[in-house]
Amino acid sequence: MHSMEPILIDDDLLERLDNLTGGVISLCYQCGVCTAACPWGLVLKETLSIRNLLRQAQIGLLENNDSLWLCTTCAACQALCPRGVDIPEVFRSLRQLAWERQKPMKGLPSLMWSLYWNGNPWFQPPSQRTGWAKGLEIAEFNPEVHEVLLYIGCTSSYDRRAQKIAIALIKLLEAADVKFGCLKDDEPCCGESALSLGHKAYFDEISTRTAEIFHQKGVEKIITISPHCYDVFKNHYPQHCSSLKPMHYTQYLAYLSESGRLEFPRPLNLKLTFQDPCYLGRLNNEYTAPRTILNAVSGIELVEMPASKEDALCCGGGGGRMWLETPAGERFSDLRVKEAAAVDASILVTACPFCIVCLEDSLKVEQIEQLQVMDIAE
Repeated sequence: MHSMEPILIDDDLLERLDNLTGGVISLCYQCGVCTAACPWGLVLKETLSIRNLLRQAQIGLLENNDSLWLCTTCAACQALCPRGVDIPEVFRSLRQLAWERQKPMKGLPSLMWSLYWNGNPWFQPPSQRTGWAKGLEIAEFNPEVHEVLLYIGCTSSYDRRAQKIAIALIKLLEAADVKFGCLKDDEPCCGESALSLGHKAYFDEISTRTAEIFHQKGVEKIITISPHCYDVFKNHYPQHCSSLKPMHYTQYLAYLSESGRLEFPRPLNLKLTFQDPCYLGRLNNEYTAPRTILNAVSGIELVEMPASKEDALCCGGGGGRMWLETPAGERFSDLRVKEAAAVDASILVTACPFCIVCLEDSLKVEQIEQLQVMDIAE
């Protein structure tokens, strides 16, 4: 007979995880829908078994498993869960426990140090935060003068491709005669990268400090470029600043268009398809605003990919995956650009800097020349 190693149940771990997730982990009854819905099943020989991870968590087991860091928190699993389990939150909590046990995935501690020293996850000096705006006349936010604060965010401040989105959006706000301002060098990180990677203790520090800055500056209505910033301000900041009223820029542009402040007189004879960002769509149920803007432009033909809205395929950049290497052949965005090309669109439009970066990389890898990736603001 073969000897078997005993499996030790950690009751303290079970209680800690139950507290972290508010008890939602106990709702799971192991139907397996989550594993079937996970987009990793489309690119891996052996998919990410969310069901197994949830079951291990239910009985107080936590293995040092790299699959814990695969989750993009796209919420495809949560959207179909018959018990309504907040699975992205479970993954964030499991990652938090890994940090507490000093077992994060290799490379992630340096990311946290960048947040600490540089105030951003892009390993860029804080002195360069507004370098992208050189030559632009952007006002310093003043609550007595400005309608809204335009929050640029770390990605559009430091990533060269995403900087173009910020510039395009500023031109649209100016065209609509919106009185807006930015915090410029005083703009703080929202902390979303720390939260998505499970370092909740550090996220609490960042969010508390950011909320204090917003309060000192008199910020209430805030427009974000990234859906990730929008999500974190809307769903994870209320305990720090309940007066904050975040909007994603597509929501604000849709409002401007519908109220007659923003018009598109020049027709564009283009066939477009739209990539729903996970953090705008599934996580915040916003599917209407981006399409409202696109349909307001004369001449545009908007065609939907077979998997759209609630069923849209994740680009692969969420949940901290922007800062982790994904091997060639295992990138969701490779599949997405093929789907966009299959509907004969000339432009794949999205509304998230992470989506832009991932999709453009995949266009190059797949060598699809007839398709272009653009942000709605552009």
